[in-house]
Amino acid sequence: MAMQHRDVEYALGETRMLGLLVAPEGAAGLPAVVLVHDAFGLSADMIEIADKIAERGYAVFAADVWGDRTLPASEPEIGPLIGGMVGRRGEWIARISAAHETAAAQPEIDGEALVSLGYCFGGASALEYLRTGGSVRGVVSVHGGLDLIEFDWSGAKPGAAVLVCTGADDPMATAEQRDRLQAGMDEAGVDWQVDIYSGTVHAFTSEKAKDSPAPHVIAYNERAATRAWESTLRFLDEIFAPRNGATD
Repeated sequence: MAMQHRDVEYALGETRMLGLLVAPEGAAGLPAVVLVHDAFGLSADMIEIADKIAERGYAVFAADVWGDRTLPASEPEIGPLIGGMVGRRGEWIARISAAHETAAAQPEIDGEALVSLGYCFGGASALEYLRTGGSVRGVVSVHGGLDLIEFDWSGAKPGAAVLVCTGADDPMATAEQRDRLQAGMDEAGVDWQVDIYSGTVHAFTSEKAKDSPAPHVIAYNERAATRAWESTLRFLDEIFAPRNGATD
């Protein structure tokens, strides 16, 4: 299946963002995934994920939350970026909203058929977007930082589904935080499912974490990564079925 890649510039205030549209050639009005990157920005790893999803017959809009396609490479760069969003939640959610609005306006995308998919910081972002009233059919959070989110779901719109894929030993998504998230989603009437992987910590899909200096916090886990990917695809197919032109 031939693919198109198109940079899409959008803005929030003075912040210029450069997202990426990935879709089958000639696509129009497809169900779509808004992909929210991890702490490392809209990197080659995120683009590879976008490509794999688009190969199934969906469109993907990869957001640029940091702006100017910034690609932080180390904790001294990453910390202030995440802290700046968590400390200014209105700005954080506004940037996620801007990505969804921009995605919905693309001709390749059916703006009424969106799912948010996020990794690490992006997983937390997708959950926060839905929690605060964002309009999507579903959310997938893969090793999302539950330590970044709030748990009052009274502002969530009804009808969405949520998939959370997380490590049992993730210090950034503890059992207490999972319980609070599930309770909040129950109160909001969210159709949720949580996959918990044993012996698994944070960032388990990232091959960059194979040689982690702190494997009790961050470490790649191939089995968990495979399980999360398969669960994500099943979730998308369920939300968007029937789909056209997808490949296994």
